[in-house]
Amino acid sequence: MPITYLKSTQGQPPQAMPDVSDTVQTMLGRIKAGGAQVALEYAKQLDGWQGDVSVTSDQIARAIAATPQGLKDDIGWAHDNITRFAQAQRATALDMEVELRPGLIAGQKQIPLQAAGCYVPGGRYSHIASSLMSIATARVAGVPDITAVTPPNGAGGIPNEMLYAMHLAGATRILTLGGVQGVAAMAFGLFAAPPADILVGPGNAYVAEAKRQLFGPVGIDMLAGPTDSLVLADETADAMTVAIDLVGQAEHGATSPVWLASTDAQLARDVLRMVPDLIDKLPDPNRSAALNAWGDLAEVVICDSREDMAQYSDAKAPEHLHVQAADLPWWRDRLLTYGSLFLGADTTVTFGDKAAGPNHVLPTSGAARYTGGLSVHKFLKTVTWQQVDERSRTELARVSASISRAEGMEGHALTADIRLKS
Repeated sequence: MPITYLKSTQGQPPQAMPDVSDTVQTMLGRIKAGGAQVALEYAKQLDGWQGDVSVTSDQIARAIAATPQGLKDDIGWAHDNITRFAQAQRATALDMEVELRPGLIAGQKQIPLQAAGCYVPGGRYSHIASSLMSIATARVAGVPDITAVTPPNGAGGIPNEMLYAMHLAGATRILTLGGVQGVAAMAFGLFAAPPADILVGPGNAYVAEAKRQLFGPVGIDMLAGPTDSLVLADETADAMTVAIDLVGQAEHGATSPVWLASTDAQLARDVLRMVPDLIDKLPDPNRSAALNAWGDLAEVVICDSREDMAQYSDAKAPEHLHVQAADLPWWRDRLLTYGSLFLGADTTVTFGDKAAGPNHVLPTSGAARYTGGLSVHKFLKTVTWQQVDERSRTELARVSASISRAEGMEGHALTADIRLKS
């Protein structure tokens, strides 16, 4: 796979500070022991939040009234796409049964989890779309109780448009809590919430570490790191469009790599020339975030063929993979390793991030090698059942006893033997 680097990374994405794990462990231990009161102390200390944590129906009503109708219509449009896609996914998760032999029937059931905890990131940006992606998907899966948490945006608490989206998506309750304390509140069942069966949603290094430490007794969707994006472009692509798409993803933050692989050296050079000017037009802090991401982590490579580009892509395992090249069906069938695939220049990662429908909570940092993104399937348990009658019992008991004794498990064999005597 011969490739030529026009721009290589200047380092690795910054790793979490060594004390993150210890800090999170201490916080989780204190909150588990002290409950809601300790969570409130952390909310006051870390988020500067002095108000009530549980959002009331009156607060939601005021937020709905304060959100401009045009924005409500747009959020509703996105919610409709996300819901309809999730409903189509849910239709593929089926109960089934099969008679393996006469009298031996086995099957599977799809059972929704009973309680989900959805973390919606806040801070520099109001992640309206993230609330739709996690909460609405859990609701479509059939989860009856959904707790959603998000940090306050200063003294005003949760922004009106965020509250509107979280309510529209179907949250059972909304808590004004960020960081480890928000994750812990859902996991431990604080503030009138049942303990979550699963924790989903992206967040910062502390949120990711809290999910990692809680995993086991509680399920998680994935461990999300900094977002990343790869564009594959050939001679049919437009350099300005490619450059803008790279900059649009780089503004996520200084730790968010963007990559370009192309078979057209001139297009790649044009993109390299255009990107700095486009970054310079962004407002701060977006500009500094994109500048650092591009300067330290971006990569631009020239490949000899489209197959070389595909191999480069599979090795990267990007979260977002955008193909701006001819023969889109070839790419759709050939590419193997990505979180979500965006086909053609009329598509863009921003569409998927905000409103297109497929979920934007996706595997990062190479995790696309072994998992996909958030979906209704994450909120379902695929369980199996079996039933035996006299037509199959004798032979099944004989074979099971034989294998049990070959394994040295006499107790197992006896439970089969008694069925032979029935």
